[in-house]
Amino acid sequence: MFNDIGALELVTIVVLAILVFGPEKLPKVIQDVTGFIRKVRAFSDSAKQDIRSELGPEFKDFEFEDLNPKTFIRKQLTENEDLKEIRTSFDLRKELNDVTDAVNNPEPDPAAASPSGAAAGVDLLKKPEAPAPEQRARFDADAT
Repeated sequence: MFNDIGALELVTIVVLAILVFGPEKLPKVIQDVTGFIRKVRAFSDSAKQDIRSELGPEFKDFEFEDLNPKTFIRKQLTENEDLKEIRTSFDLRKELNDVTDAVNNPEPDPAAASPSGAAAGVDLLKKPEAPAPEQRARFDADAT
């Protein structure tokens, strides 16, 4: 709960508590505060149990921490079987190597060419030639 409080801050809080409440009343104040914290925790736990019992047996594994968006997303990404299958079937390193080879190889490899042969004679580094005037699409100023 107080993970980010250092030793200096804790000493400062204790000194301020002694100055404000005095050394005689400080033990009584600490008891009152700890009792209040226990009551709040007990109330919170009973409220959680009531909500779980009202939701029914379908939600027996429901955790209130799952309502945090980060926890919910992490749980969905790690437990979803479809996503696990997609993650294992997709090899990003292989895909990047294939693209790098296609860009860096000026001569296409016939063994790596697609079965349709559409990419067999395409040089990705060469600029495409301008189409002949009769092959150009006509410009329609009214259409824009």
